[in-house]
Amino acid sequence: MARPSKYGEEFKKDAVRLVRQSHRTCADVARELGMNRETLRVWVREAENAEADATTGLARSEREELMRLRRRVAELETEKEILRKAAAYFAKEMDR
Repeated sequence: MARPSKYGEEFKKDAVRLVRQSHRTCADVARELGMNRETLRVWVREAENAEADATTGLARSEREELMRLRRRVAELETEKEILRKAAAYFAKEMDR
C-alpha cells in the first residue's frame, strides 16, 4: 500500500501552478519549496496528463492505445512499401 503524501492537495496545486506560471524548472521551484524535484516533476506531468485528458476527451489508456496503434500503422505502411518495391523488382526480373 502506498504511503500517504506529506503534502496536501492545495500545496500540490500551488506548486504546479508556480512551475507553469513562472516558466522556471521543476528543480528550481522544488529547491525553493524545500522538496524533491522528482516529486514536483511527477505532479507537473500528472497535471499535464489530466489537462490533456480533459481537452481530448480520451482517457489515458485510450491515448496510450491510440499511440500504440499509430506506431503499428506506420510500421505496417513501411513494410507494405518494402513489399511493393520487392514485387516490382521481381516482376522486372521475370520479364528478362
